[in-house]
Amino acid sequence: QVQLVESGGGSVQAGGSLRLSCVASGHTFSSYDMAWFRQAPGKEREFVSAIRIMTWDRHYADSVQGRFIISRDNDKNTLYLRMISLKPEDTAVYFCAAGAVTGDNYYTPTPYAFWGQGTQVTVSS
Repeated sequence: QVQLVESGGGSVQAGGSLRLSCVASGHTFSSYDMAWFRQAPGKEREFVSAIRIMTWDRHYADSVQGRFIISRDNDKNTLYLRMISLKPEDTAVYFCAAGAVTGDNYYTPTPYAFWGQGTQVTVSS
């Protein structure tokens, strides 16, 4: 089992920035592929970004490419999401997830067995 706890959310104006953190405990953090997803009110959970354990490849949704940066610190068991140039459409609850991704399905929730409770990000115009 892996426990994930997100933090760093908040309310910012458009153009602002935030850094989300996700601390993992309970199992070897470095064994898992990690990702961020988000869910806005009335919408389905959507992929934001992922980082692979074997290759350290990073993947981003088109909507955040160039504005968000995912990183991980295996020594601190922590996943990060640096977000800049935030837009009102980025408003959502952000979740971190851990799992074993096979193939290229990193952008779907399916491979991720463990999820945090989420942290709210609100961007006002």
